Amino acid sequence: MTKHALITGITGQDGSYLAELLLSKGYKVFGLRRRTSVPILENLEHLKNEIEFIDGDLLDMGSLINAVRISNPDEVYNLAAQSFVATSWIQPVSTGLATGIGVTNMLEAVRLTKPDARFYQASSSEMFGKVVETPQKETTPFYPRSPYGVAKVYGHWITVNYRESYNMYACSGILFNHESPRRGIEFVTRKVTDAAVRIKLGLQTELRMGNLDAQRDWGFAGDYVKAMWLMLQQDKPEDFVISTGETHSIEELVEIAFTHVGLNWRDYIVVDQKFVRPAEVDLLLGDCTKAKEKLGWELEVGFEQLVKMMVDSDMKKISNIK
Repeated sequence: MTKHALITGITGQDGSYLAELLLSKGYKVFGLRRRTSVPILENLEHLKNEIEFIDGDLLDMGSLINAVRISNPDEVYNLAAQSFVATSWIQPVSTGLATGIGVTNMLEAVRLTKPDARFYQASSSEMFGKVVETPQKETTPFYPRSPYGVAKVYGHWITVNYRESYNMYACSGILFNHESPRRGIEFVTRKVTDAAVRIKLGLQTELRMGNLDAQRDWGFAGDYVKAMWLMLQQDKPEDFVISTGETHSIEELVEIAFTHVGLNWRDYIVVDQKFVRPAEVDLLLGDCTKAKEKLGWELEVGFEQLVKMMVDSDMKKISNIK
């Protein structure tokens, strides 16, 4: 029998890779889509005819119940959120609603309509924030350093609460930074790869950056969505850290991207205090031992390969526009 999956946040980076993966496994894929004046389907252009879209919003419970009824899902992947950390200081209330309360709405819609569906919540390494131990694992206490991180902690614990209160198959993947050519332009990795290409093509003269010393554990989104799927195939629901176990500085990211297009990054980077966060997260490094051992999850794309893949994609994209 064909399995049904409902994905919120399907138009984002992770949603599009997850939809691809599930379609390749023979699933019928439904995507919750929030109405916008102009459809945002760039990441799904090649898949849009294979997905059934349902209009809805995480803050509208009726629309979520309707989406669960229509899709009748075996699996629900809640990836939708206000997911840009910098914006969460400017819009802390809407971030709290979408990224925190929205999880409760989705869980409640599943509980009321299809309680035997398996539920995946997209948790984040930003929950660790001002880290109390390195590397961070499933048992590391949370200390979020942004409204986004705080909202994600709420979403994480409400998922645990529904699992324990209602015996639902609900689990969270605590995903460390994961990137791809489909990453939004406002995120630092895409900001860097896009700028390197534009500077190379003479379309831009400099790149303004914040803290170059900040370190992150960066992986490839295409690898990480496989872990999401694997989590919902287990006998019992558990939470997992998904990471590479390696850390790289933003300076390293910049150096690889600019070198790949034949430029010396030091000639073009300007450190601008405007891009330094009110409360910085200096080092995130995940311990994904549990995911590798229990899920059999493997990484396929390394950091340097990932950055070069993103630069090549931006070169193709921008050269076509130029």
